[in-house]
Amino acid sequence: MSGFLFVVPPLVGHINPTVGVAAELTARGHRVAWASADPGLVRRLAGDEAVVFPCAGPVLTGEDGVRPAELRGPEALKFLWERFLVPLAEAMAPGVRAAIGEFGPDVVVADQQAFAGGLVAERLRVPWATSSTTSAEFTFADALAGMPKVADWLATLLHELRGRIGDPSGTADPRFSPHLVLAFSTPELVGPGAGAGAGDRIRWVGPSMATRPTSAGFPWTWLDPARATVLVTLGTANTDVGARFLAECRDALRRRADRVQAVIVDPANVLGADLEGLNDKDDKDVLIRSSVPQLPLLERVDAVVCHAGHNTVCEALWHGVPLVVAPIRDDQPVVAGQVVDAGAGIRVRFGRVTAPKLGAAIDAVLHEPGYRTAAERIRTAFRAAGGARAAATHLEELAGATPSKEAP
Repeated sequence: MSGFLFVVPPLVGHINPTVGVAAELTARGHRVAWASADPGLVRRLAGDEAVVFPCAGPVLTGEDGVRPAELRGPEALKFLWERFLVPLAEAMAPGVRAAIGEFGPDVVVADQQAFAGGLVAERLRVPWATSSTTSAEFTFADALAGMPKVADWLATLLHELRGRIGDPSGTADPRFSPHLVLAFSTPELVGPGAGAGAGDRIRWVGPSMATRPTSAGFPWTWLDPARATVLVTLGTANTDVGARFLAECRDALRRRADRVQAVIVDPANVLGADLEGLNDKDDKDVLIRSSVPQLPLLERVDAVVCHAGHNTVCEALWHGVPLVVAPIRDDQPVVAGQVVDAGAGIRVRFGRVTAPKLGAAIDAVLHEPGYRTAAERIRTAFRAAGGARAAATHLEELAGATPSKEAP
């Protein structure tokens, strides 16, 4: 029996893929624990019985934690690193050190954006693996070769961060473990050349799917089998900028009510809908909910309109569902490009698209067979990659192949 400590940021999309891996390791008899700045979020996603060591860290609420919606490009990257990723690493480091000391893991599994996991593990000489919940980081890393100023800036940030919380003599990039990188995608979506800079330590395991707590009261009988169903979602971190886009989606889908019905996820109620149940009775064409049971719903939808978040895209393609993607920021433009290049969807402009253009894109992915064929091809590759089971096996091999830990 080995021990595995998952170090994760307080972000749903970065925790969800690891939940299935942790469950698989537990089922195989291993000890599993978590270190996070939001223990409540981990327990909500991984189960109340999850062992979670609390860490300090910035919370993504309030003016200090929310990035201005207008930031794009280099300014958005600068904000992400200087206002979130680096402060998160510094705040989490004492908790990660305490968790390693108390739990005694054989392997630390560090999210690619939870730098404290890799840096503290390196300092304490604990073997560590990277949990790469978005494949866009590989593309970005490869692109840095053509952006020397950006590469130098990032290298300086990481060098200084290592000096504060890690081993000053260390050399590993905390985004890419030198031992093992678990990539929750496959080359069929990412592209054959992605991740070349990380070498043979990458293991393409495909999406990690796990049973999630169900959303009580979803009106399954509302779904009309005689019409196509379209799911519209912007994930959990984009509610601040979604009002106009969701309204355009609603209008586009209402115009197709004779042949299409829609489920729109609206956590912040920016559409001003009745989320308590009257909508079920009074509107047979558009159902608006603050949350939905996404995985079981994807088994019954025909297309997804989304922000190109990595998890949403992979979960849709796991079910062979084509997409209309409207990237907003961060890794989303890269993931959207992957979808388009793979032939599994159409990209539209989040800030400018209108209901007619959205409708045309939705019609295309619903009725032009090439998009579904490509989505089904990726589904086949995803399922063959092994998911949580394959990831757990790679982690077991890392735990078994490493020498005894030395004193720091």
